[in-house]
Amino acid sequence: MTAVTSLTWMNDFTGPVFQPGDGGYDGERSGFNLAVEHRPALIVGATCAEDVRAAVTTAASRDLPVAVLATGHGPAVTADDAVLVNTRRMDGVQVDAAAATARVEAGVRWQRVLEATTPYGLAPLNGSSPNVGAVGYTLGGGAGLLGRRYGYAADHVRGFEVVTADGRLRQVSADLEPDLFWALRGGKGNFGVVVAMEIDLFPVARLYGGGLYFPAEATSDVLHAYAEWAAAVPEEMASSVMLIHYPDDPAVPGSLRGRFVTHVRIAHSGPAEEGERLTRRLRDLGPRLLDTVGEMPYAQVGSIHHEPTEPAAAYDTNVLLGHLDAHAVDTLVSLAGPEADAPFVVELRHFGGAYARPPAVPNAVGGRDAAFSLYSGSLLDPDRIEENRLAHGTLNDKMRPWCTGGSFANFLGIDDVGVERVRTAYTPADFTRLTEVKSRYDPQNLFRINHNIPPR
Repeated sequence: MTAVTSLTWMNDFTGPVFQPGDGGYDGERSGFNLAVEHRPALIVGATCAEDVRAAVTTAASRDLPVAVLATGHGPAVTADDAVLVNTRRMDGVQVDAAAATARVEAGVRWQRVLEATTPYGLAPLNGSSPNVGAVGYTLGGGAGLLGRRYGYAADHVRGFEVVTADGRLRQVSADLEPDLFWALRGGKGNFGVVVAMEIDLFPVARLYGGGLYFPAEATSDVLHAYAEWAAAVPEEMASSVMLIHYPDDPAVPGSLRGRFVTHVRIAHSGPAEEGERLTRRLRDLGPRLLDTVGEMPYAQVGSIHHEPTEPAAAYDTNVLLGHLDAHAVDTLVSLAGPEADAPFVVELRHFGGAYARPPAVPNAVGGRDAAFSLYSGSLLDPDRIEENRLAHGTLNDKMRPWCTGGSFANFLGIDDVGVERVRTAYTPADFTRLTEVKSRYDPQNLFRINHNIPPR
């Protein structure tokens, strides 16, 4: 453990500061993914940009790395002997309805943004879980339920306020420090600590969405039909499929409890009658265990995926698929279907549409050639870690004929920390450029407690 011996720096912070042994230290260092256990040398409960500046300056003066604990599904990398900046107290949201923009501070979750924007009939490009932190999600690209229509969340950032390794608070946009602006949108937390961002909002007040839950015996038919259906739907239709064996738990709806389920998620942002017509083909596949698809206010978008909100020890992986033909579907069913007894859940998320188009202001987000993402995730059993890794790896290896060779930065997991794995989230040229920008703004790799892009 690296000691932080002098106490004079404590006067530099308005928010709370914690060292090992302090009351509140353990609660302050814990994130959503409990598989990552870390013991920072110092934790700064930042309340403002000046706290972040002081944290970065303190770390640099003591040759300690800087880690950020935002409010997403991380952490993914241990922050031992680091200065950890917890941003959860920076929770301001300001909406300019006339300009259709919002300013979002570092610790804000998407739920808070939805509460601020939806009364105006405006929607952010949030993720499927409103519990995820808005800034971290956007820095990694951000693929949500409006993405096929409008693109990645990172494609629609107006500007950032970011503290870089030299302790400066910088205003960054397409006109101000454009190279850093390019790198921040997709390069995750490698270039500084973002204290606020300004984002575009979109005129979406309602969705036709929800879930179609099919029984185990329908899995193959549903997946084959879904692959053909997804190839033909308009960009207003976002969708995904999860293969999951629900536990026999009273918290699970009775119709799903203890059963293997093929869960098709629907989010259509065009007219409801068009969404109903497009969904009918899937409904006609046969009886559902549960059907929650219907018109809803955009404020309820989080009910579509209905993702967990309680922290847990999780292991996950992802690859991107260039296409999904009948052979690919058969392979996936054999590995993750009801007869496979797989130790993970699997999600296919439909990409394409606006994701495939370059944004008006270029950025570092990769994966624009993907038709689907393939995600696998499981709760981490300490007694079966290697077995778990092997199962995820086998899935990805068997699906390799349909892979692009890429991955999605937001879905990188606790094993995806090596530079060769991080590189797969970007085009080769973009990764080289990212290392060059890193060399300019963080030559000592102060921001390395992440899926790291090293200086060139």
